[in-house]
Amino acid sequence: MHETDILGIRINNMGMDEAFGETVKLLKKGSPAIVFTPNSEIIYMAKNDEEFRNVLNSSDINTADGIGVIYASRLLKDPIPERVPGYDLACRLISYMNENKSSLFLFGGKPGVAETAAEKISAEYPDINICGTQNGYFDSSGEIIAKINAADPDFVFVCLGAPKQEKWMFEHKDELNLKVMLGLGGSLDVFAGNVKRAPKFFIKLNIEWFYRLITNPSRIGRMMALPKFGFAVLKYKFKKKGKKDEQG
Repeated sequence: MHETDILGIRINNMGMDEAFGETVKLLKKGSPAIVFTPNSEIIYMAKNDEEFRNVLNSSDINTADGIGVIYASRLLKDPIPERVPGYDLACRLISYMNENKSSLFLFGGKPGVAETAAEKISAEYPDINICGTQNGYFDSSGEIIAKINAADPDFVFVCLGAPKQEKWMFEHKDELNLKVMLGLGGSLDVFAGNVKRAPKFFIKLNIEWFYRLITNPSRIGRMMALPKFGFAVLKYKFKKKGKKDEQG
């Protein structure tokens, strides 16, 4: 799989169909695999955090979750064809699980959120086996690992927010009996109906971020990372170009 280097993070250069297909291949391999869904905020977070950067680069797949990542790839002359938002990939996988009677474990969110998400997913997709749920508030991972292993799921959606979810998945991958786990941020709140997805108009125009901002103005602080990310990508581009020029 071709990969695009953005601020030292490898992003798989693929669209939704290929990302879905490659994730299903990981499922069929049978050994624990990790899919991360980094957006520009997460990539910028990892820029000066070597540990987090190494964690992100350890995954089996990194999808381009966010229009900022797409613009960065174009600026770096290695364009990724389209966004692959984690929530949308999860929806594709849920449909697949329903058709194949696969098992899913939901991990994250406030108490009660995973259970509500499970109920709503099961109501729409009755052939999925949601084999367990766990909220994201815990002091020790031991009991959670035991709970996941007892459930023996095909998929685990890990929704703890970045960088906590990525570091947790990386740290415990070899202790878990599962096939594929995906880091999906706040997706459980959307599945539970606590947070509304942007209307299709905003999604189609790649301005879902703007909808989130106008519906939740407190996100303005997080949004300030976007221009910083853009400047960092520009700097990274010229740095790489300088190295190439030096090499002849």
